[in-house]
Amino acid sequence: MTIIRSWIETANDPTCPFPLNNLPYGVFSIASGAPRCGVAIGDQVLDVTALEKAGLLQLADHPLLDRGAWNPVMAAGATVWNRLRTVLMGHLGEGSETQDQLEGHLHPLAKATMHMPFTVSEYTDFYAGKNHAVNVGTMFRGAENALPPNWLHIPIGYNGRASSVVVSGTGVRRPWGQIKGPNDDAPRWAPCARFDIELELGAIVGQPSAGPVTVAEADAMIFGYVLLNDWSARDIQAWEYQPLGPFQAKATATTISPWIVTKAALEPFRTTTPEREKPLLPYLAEPGPMLYDIDLSVEIAPKGGTPTVISRTNYNQMYYSAAQQLAHHTTSGCPMRVGDLLGSGTISGPDRDSRGSLLELSWGGKEPVILPGGQTRSFLEDGDTMTLTGACRGNGVTIGFGNCIGTIMPALPDPYAR
Repeated sequence: MTIIRSWIETANDPTCPFPLNNLPYGVFSIASGAPRCGVAIGDQVLDVTALEKAGLLQLADHPLLDRGAWNPVMAAGATVWNRLRTVLMGHLGEGSETQDQLEGHLHPLAKATMHMPFTVSEYTDFYAGKNHAVNVGTMFRGAENALPPNWLHIPIGYNGRASSVVVSGTGVRRPWGQIKGPNDDAPRWAPCARFDIELELGAIVGQPSAGPVTVAEADAMIFGYVLLNDWSARDIQAWEYQPLGPFQAKATATTISPWIVTKAALEPFRTTTPEREKPLLPYLAEPGPMLYDIDLSVEIAPKGGTPTVISRTNYNQMYYSAAQQLAHHTTSGCPMRVGDLLGSGTISGPDRDSRGSLLELSWGGKEPVILPGGQTRSFLEDGDTMTLTGACRGNGVTIGFGNCIGTIMPALPDPYAR
């Protein structure tokens, strides 16, 4: 893969996350203007809502880009997805005959306010990273019982809250909840003291299903991917999760990056899932490589402190791909909708500095992470800003996602105090 050159010079920098090869989709506004659909290119954002209105981007016999969300484009199907990418590459490619017409529809990314890029229909989060599952299982059940008996056979997941999904840059309020520690005689009502992040990739469903689909069909249904931070209240989770799994511990917020990176942009970076320890049932068989080689990192910046990268890993560590997760999701006949969001599960590597949550990095609080200036972290403190980053890199090309950022705000006063 080599860089495809654009007349926007900043897009030709090998380190630029938004070259012509990428063209990720977002929703932005400038100053007090209304949110509009945009495409990142170099250090600019192209207003494609304005392009469609001006007749420079006709995808259907009716507008698809006038609603401040990418759901109508998703619903239009793969033929429109391919046409959109082809037309944009023609407009933005080196030597384009429409350069003069497009220049007035470009805005500096630095001046853009980013919004949710799509309306989330429903949200499902999975538990599909083996290193993470082994680490967490070892902490709570011992190494000999780390993985549940079903884990090597089935992508485990739970249904989350679409209403809690927010775009990067949105503050995250520390939640209250029921907490019962190992030495407590009874549960107590208190702010979460073990608030955490989970480094994930989110897959966006672009086409609906009416019944079970194959892994290949599921892959074709996926519109694109975002970085995803599944904020987790570990002390609330420890008390509530048995026997039905996560509930309020995962309902505070889920942060996503502002740009949808399309499957087409990621295609050159496909890679295979790991060798199976136990054979999967035939319906989960993959027709080809279904993961992507995406470098990922976690950075923490304490209030007034130095930003520090505390973890580096790669999406290629996942045991189950998004296509397998989506295919499994449909097996009961559960309909999938345009705009459904699937969280990959925490992406952890095999080493301590490649773990995707503070629960793992601090080993349940027993081995705090050491930060510059002598600060330590077992879990998040008020004022901490967490930044997830992700990019594919190869042959002088970078395909970036944009940062996924959230800052911890103090818990509100007791909402039930009288």
